[in-house]
Amino acid sequence: MEIQPGRGVAAARIGETREAVESRLGPPMHPGKDSRAVYDIGRLLVISYTGDDLVELVELPHDAGRGHEAFLDGVQLTWRLLADVVADLVAKGYRYEQEEPSSFLFEAGFVLFSMGSRTAEDLGLEVVEGASRSVCEGVSVGPYEYFVAEPTEEQIAAWEREFEAAQAAQAAMDADESTQKLRGLMEKP
Repeated sequence: MEIQPGRGVAAARIGETREAVESRLGPPMHPGKDSRAVYDIGRLLVISYTGDDLVELVELPHDAGRGHEAFLDGVQLTWRLLADVVADLVAKGYRYEQEEPSSFLFEAGFVLFSMGSRTAEDLGLEVVEGASRSVCEGVSVGPYEYFVAEPTEEQIAAWEREFEAAQAAQAAMDADESTQKLRGLMEKP
């Protein structure tokens, strides 16, 4: 899925109403609290809404290499080594700032992040001691101003709850896929 920096994705654009989004995507699989919702559109899509039900942030977690990763300008963003993604984007002229080792804020209006839950081994790569091997586990898309504003404690707590819910939904999808593979192996003579 291609991101549109500062604007969202084709399925949900910053400033759109929840009604318009849900008329295209259907109801969320996990409605969350009032401000965030998780949609299953063949891959997970997490949308944050304002109090007026307008899209304010679009997030794409990785798809574990199943074919539905996030892209920008021909660059695969998710399910790759974070350092490689950043290097590819810089080569295309995208500028960023980094306040934490696992998060890169791009001036165009998106953030690449790693939660540290995936490793180079998950990508089938060799682990090299001392090398930065963080995996890009997701991308958040919104106006640059959204990312540089100081959040309230309430916003932080809400984001943490919703992020954990999105992680749980992804884990459930991963577990279901593993169970299906196991059943297939057990059914073979």
